[in-house]
Amino acid sequence: MAVAFLAVADVKQVDDFTRAKDLQNSNYALTTREIIEYVNQYFQENISSGSYDDIRRKDLKLLVAAGIVLQSSPNSATNDSTRGYGLNSDYVKLLEGYPYENWAAQIKDQLKDVKSLAEKLQRKRAIKKVPIILPSGKKLKFSPGLHNDLQKAIIEQFLPRYGYGSIVLYVGDTIDKYLHLDKEGLKKLNFFEISHEELPDVIAYSKGKNWLYLIEAVHSSGAISELRLLQLKELTKKCTADIIYVTAFLDRGTFRKFIADIAWETEV
Repeated sequence: MAVAFLAVADVKQVDDFTRAKDLQNSNYALTTREIIEYVNQYFQENISSGSYDDIRRKDLKLLVAAGIVLQSSPNSATNDSTRGYGLNSDYVKLLEGYPYENWAAQIKDQLKDVKSLAEKLQRKRAIKKVPIILPSGKKLKFSPGLHNDLQKAIIEQFLPRYGYGSIVLYVGDTIDKYLHLDKEGLKKLNFFEISHEELPDVIAYSKGKNWLYLIEAVHSSGAISELRLLQLKELTKKCTADIIYVTAFLDRGTFRKFIADIAWETEV
């Protein structure tokens, strides 16, 4: 990221900071391929010319999101290899002042009204949540998305109908993987050690039936296949409850895409 930043500002060495170029005034911009050529030539790197897309995704993404680097044609396609990247003129004066003693104070003063990248990302997280109510009455909030819509339907529609008084022991969210986790409840059932990579999307327990529901919410992947069933059986072999394996879909169209993958003796 650092050398990509120096390349789009045309800074090859310390003396060049005072002559940094920007997009708005100097019309200086480099394509991702040109950035690779620049850093290979001036910073003794050996980046493959075929890695131009990696430069965009790994080295420029955060700089662009922060507004430090601008796109010469922001309305072009995401993978447009002819699009250039240049320094935002707001940051040229800061580079001109490097590395003098008052540089940190200058940064603080000039950027006092500019939102940091951390603040921008935090703002994006302040999105409308999808409220859900567990059978116990506890209220949770999911982030929006079809996968979470399905988890909400599992908890509020499926379990009240077919869960025989089940309580939800685990459900995750795309942002908070352990949104609701009843470790003690799972421990009493001799459930396997918690690891999110192994957990189903929803775990619920019916005390009356002594049934533990392991439910996969499938929007684009994750049905209980024969392999997944084998893995779950191995993980739950010491569990004291009878296991009910369920693959849930929002609609029949999605179900039809996965019907050939679903394991025998599991529920849909």
